[in-house]
Amino acid sequence: MFSLQDRNAFITGGASGIGLAVARRYAEAGANVVIADLQDGSSQADGIGAHYMELDVSDSKAVRAALEKAAEINGKLHVLVNNAGITAKENWFPIEQGTQDNLELIFAVNTYGVFYGLKHGPDAMHDGGSIINTSSIASTMGVPGNSQYSGTKAAVDQISRIAALELGSRGIRVNTVCPGFFRTSMGGSDLGEAMANEMTALGRIGETDDLVGLYHFLAADESRYITGQAFNVDGGWTAGVSKQLMGRFPSD
Repeated sequence: MFSLQDRNAFITGGASGIGLAVARRYAEAGANVVIADLQDGSSQADGIGAHYMELDVSDSKAVRAALEKAAEINGKLHVLVNNAGITAKENWFPIEQGTQDNLELIFAVNTYGVFYGLKHGPDAMHDGGSIINTSSIASTMGVPGNSQYSGTKAAVDQISRIAALELGSRGIRVNTVCPGFFRTSMGGSDLGEAMANEMTALGRIGETDDLVGLYHFLAADESRYITGQAFNVDGGWTAGVSKQLMGRFPSD
């Protein structure tokens, strides 16, 4: 069940965090994996029996070339995971303190990077393949100070739905995974852990092992009739008001 034996997968942002965890799971399930990242991931790739290539996902020509090279290494792709992403340089800040440079940078990586993967990926893929885009629960939740990051992820959600409609005739599925806070370099700060402890139904921050199963399922044949969907993986954060938070208010 959920075998990825001899499937060819390409994962951006695969040198660390969620991307590396997904790459490891795919390799364990039998896939031939290429991880692409601006950060050096050669040692991580060696550790899981994968290939590594340097890639700036904000460069359309570079994305196309990397996908073509990946198809040359292992054969046409079955799975493409557009996962590379960054947060704002100055962390969280109100809209009036935002800068054009920061806005352009975060959209270039988080949104353009996904768009370029969707644009060039299908030519490197088998018909009937699976594209999985990493978004965030921030795409649908308004959080003060998080406008730029949230905006990039909201765009990813909508672009993914449209791509699913456009690529369905080729049998290529497109889905989005929307994580909450996870213990990674991006989401595992003291603030992230404190917020997860307070806001989630499960009362804790997520571990990457809590997340990779969904990426595995969406890459496998068992999910062959699922496309155009966005899946929240957030410990129940978006389900509503947590018991912990309710406990802060008077009961009478």
